[in-house]
Amino acid sequence: MTKNAVITGASKGIGKAIAQRLVSDGYNCVLMARNEKALSLAVDQLKNNEVKVSYVVCDVTQPMQVAEAWREITSKVDCVDVLVNCAGRSGGGITKDLSTQLWLDVINTNLNSVFFVTSTALKNNFIRQGGSIINIASTGGKQGVIHGAPYSASKHGVVGFTKALGLELARNGSKITVNAVCPGFVETEMAEEVRGNYAKLWNTTSSEVKKRIEDRIPIGRYITPSEVAAMVSFLSSDEARGITAQAINVCGGLGNY
Repeated sequence: MTKNAVITGASKGIGKAIAQRLVSDGYNCVLMARNEKALSLAVDQLKNNEVKVSYVVCDVTQPMQVAEAWREITSKVDCVDVLVNCAGRSGGGITKDLSTQLWLDVINTNLNSVFFVTSTALKNNFIRQGGSIINIASTGGKQGVIHGAPYSASKHGVVGFTKALGLELARNGSKITVNAVCPGFVETEMAEEVRGNYAKLWNTTSSEVKKRIEDRIPIGRYITPSEVAAMVSFLSSDEARGITAQAINVCGGLGNY
């Protein structure tokens, strides 16, 4: 039986790498994001004769759009075996100078969207018994990130939501596992943006920021999106049915908590 996966934030970066891995694992994949052009390009790049790859345009910070997106998804596939909540954004600065708009947008994008997408799926029984919910959090969801209060707060929320929901579903007979993957520094388009922001705060260059960050990582380099995707692949597998309510680091030793 072919399995089905839904991945939010799947038009680029980690989300796209996860979609690519799940396609190679034999899943029909539905990609979700706001940018239709980027989604269409991603689907073209991921097309595979063995499985179906499609997309649904959705701003996951908007509950009504999420509800409509799920209706469209279920017209493309039946029950979903794997839901990956990967939509997210960076955001920070000196805390006293942060705008309310920035704070709310980071929390809505990184945390509230996870609730909207997941709760809608569960309420309508869209996730198959024995399926997997995997939330992309961050090592910043386990420790503070200097000049990253909104981001760190949002990712702490994702970790807490994951653990609470994992315990809840472990007791209700659904056999649905819920886990978070916590990347450290990953080389993506977002990483370039973050380095640029820190360069301004620290009055230095992006290349110097990259060097400082790599000096902090025990393995001496950024994680690749495909390494994050490999953990998602494992947590989606039959071998991972005994793992739930966990937040697992993929960070090159940056955090050991």
